[in-house]
Amino acid sequence: MAKIPCMDAVVSVLASEGVDIAFGCPGAAILPLYAALRRSEIRHLIVRHEEGATHMADGWARTNGRVGVAIGTSGPAGTNMITGLYTAQADSIPMICITGQAPTTKLHQEAFQAVDIVEIAKPVTKWAVQVKEAAQAPWIFREAFRIARSGRPGPVLIDLPIDVARQEIEWDASIDAPLPVPRVEPHQPRVERALDMLLAAERPLILAGGGVIIGEATELLREVAETLDIPVQVTLMGKGALPEDHDLFAGMTGIQTTQRWGNASFLESDLVLALGARFGDRHTGDLETYRGGRQFIHVDIEPTQLGKVFGPDLGVVSDTGPFLAALLDAARRRGVRRDRSEWISLVRRLRETLGRRDDFDAVPIKAPRVFKEINEYFGPDTYFVTAIGLYQIWSGQFQRVFKPRHYQVCGQAGPLGWEIPAAIGVKSAAPDAEVVGVVGDYSFQFLVEELAVAAQYNIPFVLIMLNNEYLGLIRQAEIGYDMNYEVDIHYDEYGTDNVKIMEAYGCSGRRVLQPGEIADALAWASKEAKRTSRPVLVEVMIEREANTAHGLSIAKVNEFEPAPEIEYRDVASG
Repeated sequence: MAKIPCMDAVVSVLASEGVDIAFGCPGAAILPLYAALRRSEIRHLIVRHEEGATHMADGWARTNGRVGVAIGTSGPAGTNMITGLYTAQADSIPMICITGQAPTTKLHQEAFQAVDIVEIAKPVTKWAVQVKEAAQAPWIFREAFRIARSGRPGPVLIDLPIDVARQEIEWDASIDAPLPVPRVEPHQPRVERALDMLLAAERPLILAGGGVIIGEATELLREVAETLDIPVQVTLMGKGALPEDHDLFAGMTGIQTTQRWGNASFLESDLVLALGARFGDRHTGDLETYRGGRQFIHVDIEPTQLGKVFGPDLGVVSDTGPFLAALLDAARRRGVRRDRSEWISLVRRLRETLGRRDDFDAVPIKAPRVFKEINEYFGPDTYFVTAIGLYQIWSGQFQRVFKPRHYQVCGQAGPLGWEIPAAIGVKSAAPDAEVVGVVGDYSFQFLVEELAVAAQYNIPFVLIMLNNEYLGLIRQAEIGYDMNYEVDIHYDEYGTDNVKIMEAYGCSGRRVLQPGEIADALAWASKEAKRTSRPVLVEVMIEREANTAHGLSIAKVNEFEPAPEIEYRDVASG
């Protein structure tokens, strides 16, 4: 078997595992890998900060389901990646971060940029490993891809000492292949028990978490729901698992990202089948209210997720796809079906009655109006990216999603600045699609330097900013508001001129002060992004004291815009 550079073998593994693009920042200790990448067909985007590389790889992986790759050199490059590793671990995103390292002979001598990145990364990865022998490298990478994909997906870090990376090894790519990833199948008696419980329930709900999307099980979800006539709710990570215009869509329960009719429907339920959901605290709120007297079936690919928040009435260890396939088969085999028409009608009535208003014409603009315009302008094929803050909550409450993997949100970790690099990753994975990032004025500035990456590599997308640094409120209190009054915004004292920031990176932007201007601005941004192959910003100035519907319990969410009262009963708690 012929000898080849060790890093050429590594790059051949990357390519065969489905990697066609990597995101990173070169440096001395990682140059052997970069030399091999130059000899390959794998594209590479040079980032401005290593955290940005991880979020790009994250967005890419969320969009196509493959394993994203981020690369950095030694020392602080690896420590800069920790936030991205944590984000991927929290949201079950398969990703591999590759770091350069000082020579193995210098690791114990406090050499320049020789940090023990493996120990640092262990708490936020599925596996963190240093390659100590060159012959191990391709096998470690094969195992890294297997681990990243297996069970609950997640990130892996591989550390490459430069003296190891420079060696040659025996390797023949023509007889190599990815390691098999086992499917986690359900135990059939538990499937049968789950079906028994669903058939016995009067008002069951299916709760679709991110595991339904990660497990490519959305079509099976729809078939099961339609076969058994069971309404479906989604978690924030599960948005898009069922189209929101489907007759069985029952909204979203929670204390932040929630519809109030979703909470009402949940409180009416007597059994919940949770699929690939982790019962996050922003979803459940007060557990006593959330659990009530209803039963729970919890299906998860990771055994230790069962009972982590509370003990379910039935736990099933399985990937969501195999479980739903087995449940569907059992239901068809039995041929038993409950009449759910009354229950489905109630959910529909709650949806029609307990919606939140979004048609405000007020100035300053109210946030719900922005999402009304987003919903009306962009089609179901649009990919949306949003991160953390009030705008994520508004997005969860008002934004409509119709397809899986088209709503990318950092759900658990919530790193500020995630949106711009993630949007670059999404657009890199779906180059022909329209990509829209929904951002806040504060988060926008954390990794804004990655706009230079998008400009350099001609990666267009639209950024819609909700900016609540609207100084007109201060003036209104002093002089009263006139609809024809031009608001004078002093950014040197109160905020930042985000349009000028965009222009500084070779991009463009427009500021919106009136609600009637939003639609035209969105149309302009969509066309401008295509014309210039650059990111384009629509900065919508919203009310400064804007707030969201939220609370500590799903039964006691503070609403800022009251809806008509409707009588319903919490069946499970009496």
